[in-house]
Amino acid sequence: MVDRTKGNDRSGPPQPMNGIVPDLAGMPGSGQPDSLVVVLWRHSWIIIGCVVLALIGGFVYLAKATPLFTSSSRLYVEKSGPKIMSDMEEGIFTGSQNYLYTQVELMKATPILAEALKKCDAGRMRTFADVTNRIVALENTLEATVGKKNDILSVSFKSPYPDEAAHIVNSVVDAYITFHGTLKRTTAVEVLKILQQEKTKRDQELSQRLHAMTAFQDENEAVALQADSGNMILDRLNRLSDAYTAAELATLEANSYYESAKAMARTPGSLQQFIDVQQQAAPWTRNSEKSGLTTLLNQLRFRRADRTRQLTRDHPAVKALDEEITDIEQQIQALDQQYAQAQLAVLEQQYLAAAEKENQLGQHFDEQRTQALQQSRQISQYTILRSEWEQSKKICDALDDRIRELNVTEDAGVLNITILEVAEVAEKPSDPQPARTMAMALVLGLMAGGGLALLRDMLDHRIRSVDEVAALLGAPLLGTMPAMNKKASLSDRGQEAATDAMSPTAEAVRTIRTAIFFSVPQDQARTILITSPMPGEGKSTVVSNLAIAMAQSGQRVLILDGDFRKPTQHIIFGVNRENGVAALLAGMKPIGETVVQTQTEGPYLMSSGPEVPNPAEMLGSQTFKDLLAKLAGEFDRIIVDSPPVMAVADAAILAATCDATVLVVRAEKSTRRAVQNANRKLQAVGGRLIGAIVNDVKHSKGRDGYGYGYGYGKKDKSNGKNDSPTREQGKTVPSSAGRLEEGVKADGRALG
Repeated sequence: MVDRTKGNDRSGPPQPMNGIVPDLAGMPGSGQPDSLVVVLWRHSWIIIGCVVLALIGGFVYLAKATPLFTSSSRLYVEKSGPKIMSDMEEGIFTGSQNYLYTQVELMKATPILAEALKKCDAGRMRTFADVTNRIVALENTLEATVGKKNDILSVSFKSPYPDEAAHIVNSVVDAYITFHGTLKRTTAVEVLKILQQEKTKRDQELSQRLHAMTAFQDENEAVALQADSGNMILDRLNRLSDAYTAAELATLEANSYYESAKAMARTPGSLQQFIDVQQQAAPWTRNSEKSGLTTLLNQLRFRRADRTRQLTRDHPAVKALDEEITDIEQQIQALDQQYAQAQLAVLEQQYLAAAEKENQLGQHFDEQRTQALQQSRQISQYTILRSEWEQSKKICDALDDRIRELNVTEDAGVLNITILEVAEVAEKPSDPQPARTMAMALVLGLMAGGGLALLRDMLDHRIRSVDEVAALLGAPLLGTMPAMNKKASLSDRGQEAATDAMSPTAEAVRTIRTAIFFSVPQDQARTILITSPMPGEGKSTVVSNLAIAMAQSGQRVLILDGDFRKPTQHIIFGVNRENGVAALLAGMKPIGETVVQTQTEGPYLMSSGPEVPNPAEMLGSQTFKDLLAKLAGEFDRIIVDSPPVMAVADAAILAATCDATVLVVRAEKSTRRAVQNANRKLQAVGGRLIGAIVNDVKHSKGRDGYGYGYGYGKKDKSNGKNDSPTREQGKTVPSSAGRLEEGVKADGRALG
């Protein structure tokens, strides 16, 4: 064995001299991860495939999708409505901050849709042929929106049948207008009914009081004349009478408004109108909460309408939206009920306060009347009769005014909605839209392809750059081996450095040879182990070509095939396997018969020998170590081929025995974990890793791949022949390529 005491320091891997290992073009610096663009470009076939599939899906969808025609109508709903009570400044449909959105929801209410289906005779329409619940289907498909820059309501409907779509939209608009007018008339009628009943009662009372006053005048003319001149008590009584009359009128008005409000609150269709009336008079502090819920409800309904275009109504996503819409509608209904009850309570308190004021004024009036009676019973009696008559007359006049106002309101109720655009039959389908569909398919294809590309890259642990190899091993890169022709035989690939000295492989091997010569002195690296983390990474062809290159430099080189399990070197050089290491260690053959010169001025070969049952024990024996030491004294370099590190323990045993170790990894195949585990296994036995070789590097890929951008040109085909050495019985005849290498020998000896 070689004496390693001189200058043999295993504290760390030696670093190559500057300029020996070339800076390979196309290598990213510092072992940094690839950029997103590089990752996507590397897996561009995935992205292209996803885009193609998405576009095909878009074409299929366009070919099979049913064309839908959209018909639309536009409405203008006035915000100033008819008055019910004289002290109200606006009508029942105004005052709400979400007025237009309330109309949108009202347009899609069940009573209006049911009436619209009756108007258009939905039972005979092909649009609803396969629909069990037409109201729900119409509600889900009908779109009612408010203009973003105006107060115009738009109503639209999509159907495969354009004439039916237009008919349905016009029917919905007609039903909405009818419901709108009927609702306002109903509200006015409720109040009018109460006032008319009170008017009848007051007319009877007025008639009775007038009759009583007239009869008293006829019986007491002098008293009547005296009473007309008046006095202080009577003046005060008259003022109290006026105040009492005003209080009675206020109580009546409060009572009528309270009763009409209760009637509106009891009617489901009038509940929202009652809320609008109350919010106009006194805005509700929780109106913002309802506004937020209403806005959210509109958004959810728009989202549901969009999803029902692509999904069925039984789809979980559509059902989830239906549940959320129902929940928000219940919350809004609860808020409306809560607000209605609160407002009814306020109106009731107002009515009770007015009644209390009326009672107090009545008491004062009675007291003053008693005083008047004490002064002059007859005058007071006449005054009382006249005051009661005047009071009844004022009440009747006020009721007449209210009734006239309500009659005008009822007649004007249908004039608040204007149809700006009637739904027409569409000439061209609105859905599907080819440009939009294909654009969406393209975007979805790009997104899916990009996602799959990133996922594949995340799951791909293969080494993709030479700097990454150096970073994982903590050792320098000795060089790269270009990809060889897979169709060539193992022997041709293993001896390409000799058969084609002008090839990229020969140039790469010479670069690796130079890097090894300058990495460590010859006396510290006579025995060099070439191994790999996993099988199939090309270490055996690297061994043979590297040995040939070293032999061409003028050194005596021996290839020792230490792979007893799957030997390859005897196949590459075409020699007998049986006369090898195993036969020598077993004492079956002498050393002179086991060492074979492969070619003239080429490396010598000691094959693995016959199969043995215990390769690891044989390689770890002292006999093998002594053999290796003896051979190191005879040869300048011994290149040892071994099994992969992670497959069996043979490589670790040989690494502990040899002076230096070189790890071969394969481009686009070796994984980071395998390289790291192999490095740790070699370090655990004290192996001296001097560097790594990246094998099977494809043509240059630019700055983000391995890249192999340098090589000789094509061979001269002028004579159709290749200047390669001729092999005959284990020896070679020097060729022009061999002679070209003679000039390198002097440098090789100096390097050795």
